[in-house]
Amino acid sequence: MKVLVLGVDGYIGWALAQKLVKKGHEVYGADNFFTRKRVREVGSDSVLPIPPISRRLLDFRAHYGKSLVFYRGNVTNPKFMYDLFRKVKPDAVYHLAEQRSAPYSMIGLKQANETMVNNIVSTMNLIYAAKDINPDVHIIKLGTMGEYGTPNIDIAEGFFEVEFRGRRDTLPFPRNAGSWYHWTKVHDSNNLMFANRLWNLRITDVMQGVVYGTSTAEIKDSRLFTRFDIDEVWGTALNRFVAQAVAGLPITPYGKGNQKRGFLSLEDSINCLNIALEKPPGDGEYRVLNQFDQYYSVNFLAETVRDVYGELTGNEAKIEHVRNPRVESEDHYYNPDHAKLRELGYKPSGDLRGDIRNMISDLMEHKEKCLLLRKVVMPKTLWRGSPGVS
Repeated sequence: MKVLVLGVDGYIGWALAQKLVKKGHEVYGADNFFTRKRVREVGSDSVLPIPPISRRLLDFRAHYGKSLVFYRGNVTNPKFMYDLFRKVKPDAVYHLAEQRSAPYSMIGLKQANETMVNNIVSTMNLIYAAKDINPDVHIIKLGTMGEYGTPNIDIAEGFFEVEFRGRRDTLPFPRNAGSWYHWTKVHDSNNLMFANRLWNLRITDVMQGVVYGTSTAEIKDSRLFTRFDIDEVWGTALNRFVAQAVAGLPITPYGKGNQKRGFLSLEDSINCLNIALEKPPGDGEYRVLNQFDQYYSVNFLAETVRDVYGELTGNEAKIEHVRNPRVESEDHYYNPDHAKLRELGYKPSGDLRGDIRNMISDLMEHKEKCLLLRKVVMPKTLWRGSPGVS
């Protein structure tokens, strides 16, 4: 199968490309290195060393015996997207090329607008390229569980039945996002649903939980590392907690730490995305998959990192709660459905402590980098306090 990965240089994209080529697919990738540039702008870097794309492609070819065909360009440029579809003629396309950081979108007006334009326009370009050039392509779009927010009811997978004033209907589950980034994902979902209604495009809309981890079954060679961010803008909670422990810093849950979110390892994320490809929706079907393993509180994750770090190293890691920079409920009900992927054959690894042990071991080999980046770990981006123009 010809598979196109938009955002192939990223945390998930690079790991996914390796899974796909190992499964025998013909893999193509595109990127404009947005994340590399923006991570440098906040004074940070990937803890795991990642070379320039030219070196990455050579190492990929040497390891797998197959090339990853790469195109450099910006998916917000419709000409680039159309040309890509004409050259590759993909059977399936993964859209992972969006600005992926909630804190980045909240820094100020410039970053908010950049997030809106990059994410919404790129998805619209993808929709129209598919409609005009290859309407049979399977679009696999990476969304986020954060689209739903934290309602005081169970969260369905995309749609639910509603009874109101004696009438019943099946409607999209309400979205209540918590950052400009998350709202772009909501807009993407709405646009994808509408495109499906107009042109019967085949779409898998993935509501993914928070991803953690340093490696997958394919990433055993240090030359094939995917990126790993730990700063307050680009690093997600569990990845930051592990890096804090390794660097000898306090582990810092935001606020009370009772916030609950769906989490899954990088390995499980890649496996789920592969299942979505191998078991596609029917012709003209729009489907939603809630993609996570289990949901945990931030406190539980911080305590688990502390305990595993102590067991592994004999050293103590402290937990210090810090003021929550975000506007979010810290005590809330949370019970999302996530049955569809399991019905398609997904079997989660279910080994959080083992994953954390592996992360600690990997980062201990790069402890100096964790120490070097310790100044960018603590939260500086404030949901209510960010400047208007920056």
